[in-house]
Amino acid sequence: MERHNDKKTLRETLSLLRIKRIDRYIIKKFLGTFFFSLLLILLIAVVFDFAEKIDNFMEKNAPIHAIIFDYYMNFIPYFAMLFAPLFVFIAVIFFTSKMAINTEIIAILNSGMSFKRMMWPYFLASLVIAIFIFMLTNFVIPKANLIRMNFEDKYYRSSSRRMAQENIHRQIDKNVYVYMGAFNPLSLRGQNFSIAQFNDSGRLKSLLSASSVKYDTTKHKWTALNYYIRHIKGDEEEITRGREIDTTLILKPEDFSRDPGVVGTMTYRQLDNYIDQLRLQGSDELKLFLIEKYRRYANPFAVFILTFIGVSLSSRKIRGGLGMNIGLGLVLSFSYILFLQFASQFSLKGNLNPMLAMWIPNIIYSVIALVLYKLAPK
Repeated sequence: MERHNDKKTLRETLSLLRIKRIDRYIIKKFLGTFFFSLLLILLIAVVFDFAEKIDNFMEKNAPIHAIIFDYYMNFIPYFAMLFAPLFVFIAVIFFTSKMAINTEIIAILNSGMSFKRMMWPYFLASLVIAIFIFMLTNFVIPKANLIRMNFEDKYYRSSSRRMAQENIHRQIDKNVYVYMGAFNPLSLRGQNFSIAQFNDSGRLKSLLSASSVKYDTTKHKWTALNYYIRHIKGDEEEITRGREIDTTLILKPEDFSRDPGVVGTMTYRQLDNYIDQLRLQGSDELKLFLIEKYRRYANPFAVFILTFIGVSLSSRKIRGGLGMNIGLGLVLSFSYILFLQFASQFSLKGNLNPMLAMWIPNIIYSVIALVLYKLAPK
């Protein structure tokens, strides 16, 4: 008897989740409004960006083919994913408000469909967009960003984006550590350089110290200047001095002066591997790359939360109509983006865990979504 009831319940559940004509109607409205509004803002963004950069393009004789295919064809997906969650929210608010104004929501609920069941096509459309965002962010946009940034360095920016760094600590191998007081990415020179090697028990085996170090682009080697080396064997210590010596460092100049934007040029697997490398080196950059990793998970999930909030807000008629719903939706969506930026800065500059920083906005706005769902018309 219980098994029969379980089968009956399962059949009823599957029947409820079966896609109906009204579901197809809502999914079509949702996805259509989202992609149309996104396309519209992308066209506006391209026009304003071109107007701002046309002088630089002409001054540096950028080829038209490169402008179109190397820059704008790779600028569009980057910009689209930057604001995709925002336009998910705007799309839901816009077409659901229109359905409420036209009493379509009332007709749907009066037909016997529950508000919870009405959320099913919204969930399916959100799932499509979330997968779309995740795949683009992790596998397509990183390669597009690399091409776009190379174009900007060649035809737009007047100087390198690589920043000089100070107090650099790296672990380059087991028990081998490198320190550099400062590194200049333009001259490829570092100051107050040292390499320390320890044994398995943690005792110092050798230490190379130099007043400066430079990278030879022809030999692809680092040369230490005005150096001395301490070799420690038991209780004995041997010191060697000299003017310059080539080192066997496996690091490259970009490891000391990496472009901050390189985090956006790594695919999912590359990002994971590089994070493991940074952990081994004890790099200060680790938080930045962890934030990017967790952001790539949090953003697709935000699509579901913002959709939930949007439907709950706009499924009833309110005084002020469509304009009031869109205005309230914009306030909530921009506050979400602002909250996300604050959380990432707190993690970078403070002690906030990067994963927690990226998920705090989703947690808070999930609570807001549940409260609005309770208040929505049933």
